[in-house]
This record gives sequence, C-alpha cells and structure tokens, in this order.
Amino acid sequence: MTSDLGRRTDVRIPAGGGEEIDAWMYLPDGPGPHPVVVMAHGIGGVKAAGLAPFAERFAAGGFAAVVFDYRHWGRSSGQPRQLLSIRRQLDDYRTVLAWTRAQETFDNTRVFAWGTSFAGMHIVELAASEPRLAGAVAQCPLVDGLAGVAKIPVSRGLRLTAHAVADFIGSVLGRPPHYLQVSVPPGRLGVIATDDAMAGYDRLDPGDGSWSNDITARSVLDVTMHRPVRRAHLARCPLLMVVAEQDTMAPTGPAVSVAARAPRGELYRSRGGHYDVYSGGLDHENVLRVELEFLRRHAGV
Repeated sequence: MTSDLGRRTDVRIPAGGGEEIDAWMYLPDGPGPHPVVVMAHGIGGVKAAGLAPFAERFAAGGFAAVVFDYRHWGRSSGQPRQLLSIRRQLDDYRTVLAWTRAQETFDNTRVFAWGTSFAGMHIVELAASEPRLAGAVAQCPLVDGLAGVAKIPVSRGLRLTAHAVADFIGSVLGRPPHYLQVSVPPGRLGVIATDDAMAGYDRLDPGDGSWSNDITARSVLDVTMHRPVRRAHLARCPLLMVVAEQDTMAPTGPAVSVAARAPRGELYRSRGGHYDVYSGGLDHENVLRVELEFLRRHAGV
C-alpha cells in the first residue's frame, strides 16, 4: 500500500523461515533505476522513530530509500519481541540489501547503507564486508561495545548484567522474556540512563504506540564484545562518520578513529549531543546537507 506521504510504499521483505521484514520504500520523482539508501535505527529503535525526515530528504534529493524494522521490532515479525541480536540485525541489513539490488526500480550499482546510533556497529561491519556498497553513512554511531559499556557505572553495570543473565537462563528454560526499559532518567535502571536520554526519547517517540521503550534483558549480553572499530581499516567503500561533538551516549573517540582508519573515511563533527542529528535537533539541517552531499558525490548525481 502507498501512504499519504507522497511516494512512500509499505513493503514486506521475506527473511527466511516464514519471517518478514517490514519496510517503507520511498521513491524520488522521475524514472528509475534510482540510487538507493538502505536505512535502519539504533538500539531499541523502530523506523517510525525519527527516520522519515531523513528518507524524505534523500528522496527529494533524487535518492530512493528503503527504511526497515529489524526482526523482533516494530512491524517486522520475530519472537520474542524487542530482542536485540547483532547477528540477526546484520543478517536483516544483508537481506534488505539483497532484496533492494534485485528490484528493477533501483540501480544495483549505487546502493548505500545508512544507520544511526547503535546501527553504527552494523554500518562499519557492512563497509568492511560488503564489496558492492557504493558508500555507507553512520551517524552518532556506537562502534565499540566495550567502550560503550565502560561508560556505565560499575554498580549499574552489575545490575544490568544480573538481569541479562537471569533473562538468558529463563529463555533456555522456556520462561517468558524479562524486559528492561531502554531510555530512563539518570538514577533509574535501564540500558540508557544519561541526562539527555529522555529528551531524546521525547524527540523520537512516534506517538502511535509502535515504540515500547522495552528490550529483552538478555540483549545486553550481545553488546560488550562487539567491536567493529577494529575492522575500520578493511572498509571497502566511502564511509561517512557523523560524530556529535557532545555525545554522552556513544563514545566519540572510537568513531573518530574509524573515520581516520577507513581507507575512504570521512568525518563530520555535528554540533550538540547524540539526539541533535534528528528532526528538531540543533544540527539536523546541517547533518542532512552533509549526508546528501556525500550520497550525491559518490553516486555521481
């Protein structure tokens, strides 16, 4: 079906085993095949949480966009709900990239990968392992799980780990999932408890009930040792890192290091904090301009 947002179409992409990935497809004006950007959100995020303004601007600039929910999240299938699996999320990116390349609407030689926040993990890994990408964009990216965990106070980290282990053991025993909240105010137990966590939640909440702010506690165990920063030197495509100057959530040092170590790395230091890249944020318009210029330059548009 086509939404009332111009040329946005809802699509369901087969993901194997009877599962499906729910996506929005945006098409620019004019005949195809179009260069295209494949897009997904960060930890606990769904496509309805602030990704539309980016896709709409890319479409206005001549690029198609395929914006998807990971399995277990949003409108995609997968049980249990709100499970974060780095392996499965990477598989979902690759599934959507393969689907996109197979559509006559899109130019399969000009396919870009885009991700925000925690999806920076996936973008750097894809840049290092997907030889057919025309380019990749990671904004306010987490690229080093160990550095991210190191920012958590020890006492809170131990409590999170206890919840995670209990949920994992429960899953082995067939018990229902145990959930934690993703964004919480400082002092409360949740995955993200920084000063700007709730401001960011308010900025991105689609307000339609599609975002629960919950995550299975076992998901915490999948983050710590994933460190794609170490593979930056293997990046095969142009890679734009949009790194917020006052990011209190994703450590900026590793992200800047990726831009420096990637053979075709580029860096933009955005003003403000982690959530200022999104609509309503301090640097949203500049981020859109920089990202679109990057896409056009490497797509030859």
